[in-house]
Amino acid sequence: MEQKNNPLHGKRLDDIIEALVLYYGGWEGLGREINIKCFNENPSLKSSLKFLRKTDWARKKVEELYLKKIK
Repeated sequence: MEQKNNPLHGKRLDDIIEALVLYYGGWEGLGREINIKCFNENPSLKSSLKFLRKTDWARKKVEELYLKKIK
């Protein structure tokens, strides 16, 4: 199935998170933008990936922010 209309096609979640952390100047800035515990308390890429892969609403917020700010 072709996904030419999906702007996230081919984007890995870890790449999205890293881009947002860079864009917002670190975890603190990203945590202010999206108030999620995995961004505000002992943040790491590993813990964020674990949480976002299990939590659809949080992943959707991250993906929406990425599309809004990075693209």
